[in-house]
Formats: sequence, C-alpha cells, structure tokens
Amino acid sequence: MTNSNFFPKTLQEAIKHFSDPDVSLEAAKSLRWSDGVVVCPHCTSKSVGFVATRRIWKCKNKECRKQFSVKIGTIMEDSPLGLDKWLIAIWMIANCKNGISSYELHRALGITQKTAWFLLHRIRYAMQQGTFELTGEVEVDETFVGGKAQNMHESKRRERIKGRGGKGKTIVLGMLERGGKVKAKVIANTNKETLHREVKEAVSPVTPGSVKDHVTHIYTDGHPGYDGLDADYIHQIIDHTFEYVNGNISTNGIENFWTLLKRTLKGTYVAVEPEHLFRYVDEQAFRFNNRKVKDGDRFVKVAGSISGKRLT
Repeated sequence: MTNSNFFPKTLQEAIKHFSDPDVSLEAAKSLRWSDGVVVCPHCTSKSVGFVATRRIWKCKNKECRKQFSVKIGTIMEDSPLGLDKWLIAIWMIANCKNGISSYELHRALGITQKTAWFLLHRIRYAMQQGTFELTGEVEVDETFVGGKAQNMHESKRRERIKGRGGKGKTIVLGMLERGGKVKAKVIANTNKETLHREVKEAVSPVTPGSVKDHVTHIYTDGHPGYDGLDADYIHQIIDHTFEYVNGNISTNGIENFWTLLKRTLKGTYVAVEPEHLFRYVDEQAFRFNNRKVKDGDRFVKVAGSISGKRLT
C-alpha cells in the first residue's frame, strides 16, 4: 500500500515537489504500482525494463515487447500534459472544499480551458467511490438541481421549465449514515419503485453488533415514495409541514450535504449540464466522506485510484 508520508502535505510543497520530472514519475509509479513492482499493462508480465531517456518501460516478454508509460491504463492515458500538471490538478480538486472551476485551473496551470475541463472530469471519474453499505442510523432524502427560472434566458426557460417546483430539474438521491459516509446519485424519478430499489441496494437492513444484529433505522421526510420501507428497516418519518426535528428523527444531516453540494454548483461551477451532474455529485461525496482526512492523504486517495479508469 502507498505510504502517504512520502508525499507533500501542502499545495506549496506539492508544486515544488512535482516540478522535477523524475520525482513526478516516481510518485506516479508508486501510486500506480503500490507494491513497487511495475507490471506490463498489455500482458501483465513483471519482466520489464526501464528506458531512462524516455521515462517509459519496455516489456521483456517475447510475445509482447511493447513499450508503455505510467499513464497507460489510467485516467491520464493519451494526455500530452506532463505529470507535474496532472498531479497538481489532482491535489487541487481533491482539497478545494468548494471545488475548482476549469477556468481557474486553466489559469493556474497555463493550459486551455477546454483541456482543464476534460482533465477535471477525468479526475472526478477517479473520485468515484467503491461499493460500501450504510448501516445504523441512515438519513434518506432527495433534492432537485437546476437553474432558477428567473435567471434563465427566455428560450431556455421555455425549453426546460415545464411546470412548478422540481419540474424540468435533475433529481439527486442522498443517503447519509450518521457519523459516517454519504452516498449520492442522480436518479430518473422519485417513484416508490425507484426509491425502494436505491435504498435497498445501498443500506443494509441490519447493523452488525458485538452481541446481536440490530435493525437499521431509516429517517425520511413525508414523501409517499418511502412508504413501505418499514418492512426491512425501522422507518421513521419527519413531517416538514409541522417540524424539522422530533427527538432523534430528522434529515438535517443529509440536507447539510445538499447545502455543500449546491454551494459548489452555484458558487464555483455556476452552469452544469444535467448529463454531467453525476460527476460533480461524485466529487462532492468524495470530499465529504474524506472530510476528516488531511490534504496529503486525500490527494493520495484520489491519485491512487487513477488506474483502470479511462474516460474518452
């Protein structure tokens, strides 16, 4: 496993550290192959030779003999950008609490805005989190993401606004384990079938205990789509028509996450197309779930997830 102690702890240190091409290569190598053994991505052979003049490797397997760089098979594949720019970009998006726009990154790294936009989307892909189950006390809620009608051009307003409230907006479902992690994803609708399927996939009905298993508690608002969850969970409802907290019953935790997400969307990214929204949701969920982790460790977590992911 990669030791984060060997990596910089601040942005200033990271810029100085990764400005050396050899240091950047060694860092990317240790993140790509955490056990220190370079493996050919074409044939998985461990018999490889390093070509120092070009900073690449060549497979010694007679049936392969292919050359490859540290970028092959990662989000950086086919990118002409140097490792120094890639590693600094990863550092910035992983550690800027409200995100970083493509325009800001283009000015900071001296690359085009279009390149910065695509680079950020590749990194967001690496920020996708693996499968994990939520247990204990879980808050479930949905939110609608989309621009205000009053701020839209008339043509856009006619195209997108088809009714009142959430009509024409993108729906995001969130599930927060109290004191733990959040899961959030874009969903097609808030029908009972959709909500039940998503909850059952993400939330375990029992919490493993030292003495005996305990049934998971789920807290939601009064949306009828959540009706029937009490068959698998202890389902308690807070009716926002009358109150927002009733003892231990509330959805304030997941609503706090919505505040962080929308602050990022409205304050940093400003305009996000619906088809790309899920990437921004993944980004904010990653930062929230690693909110107690130091900057250097958060960087290592993202950079260590670049392998095996390709976005064309």
